Amino acid sequence: MSQSLPLRGKSVLIPRGKNHSKSFAELVRDYGGIPVEIPLIAFRPVSETEAIREILRNLDTYDWIIFTSSVTVDIFFSFLGDGKIVSKIAVIGEKTEQTLNEKGYKADFRPSEYVAERFVNEFLPYVMKGLRILLPKGSLARDYIASSLQERGAYVEEVVIYETYFPETSRTQLVDIIQDGKLDILTFTSSSTVSHFMKIVQENNSFEKIKDCIVACIGPVTAEKASSLGLKVDVVPKIFTIEEMVKGIVKYIEINN
Repeated sequence: MSQSLPLRGKSVLIPRGKNHSKSFAELVRDYGGIPVEIPLIAFRPVSETEAIREILRNLDTYDWIIFTSSVTVDIFFSFLGDGKIVSKIAVIGEKTEQTLNEKGYKADFRPSEYVAERFVNEFLPYVMKGLRILLPKGSLARDYIASSLQERGAYVEEVVIYETYFPETSRTQLVDIIQDGKLDILTFTSSSTVSHFMKIVQENNSFEKIKDCIVACIGPVTAEKASSLGLKVDVVPKIFTIEEMVKGIVKYIEINN
């Protein structure tokens, strides 16, 4: 815990629900900040289709399964039930790997950075023509990984297993807190969280209310989305984790005070 409490009295937007944000909120409190937990993104499994059932029946035909988030792991295993994974497993991110470990499996590959571009660069040595890869994903996921691996001759089966959406219960809460000017620091954990937040800002002509906020993004893809929507991004950690993003905010404040 920081003794100087550099976030003392500062309200920090945490764009996740309480079930996913406890450690995030605790980090903010450790530095003296006030966590404002408003989920800007939520996930729900799609209905189980025949295509999903067919994939699960033929799971042993894939050489690799790639999990890009902890949400993907949790929802995939909810479909899997008592089934078993016999293929090799690749993950992006420590949290994804941790969730996989909790399911009783170990990752055979994890990139050094938690972005799709680095994953592809470091995974390519494993790719050969005809390699069969299963890529479970959300409804808003980019197709960069699949298209890049397909270019190298792999067969990539993408399957959407969950929907990403903006929870309507957050709308009024977010409008009120923006209009009241009660946010000092905005944090974004994905491009979708940025899009959903800025949609509310634009609908309510509230840009002036947030123009002095410190803006932190967990990685370059999220930062690019924020910049494209008119935000000035102040913090992007070199290691794309919540912990490093919070440390980056603290360092930014200490340098600019």
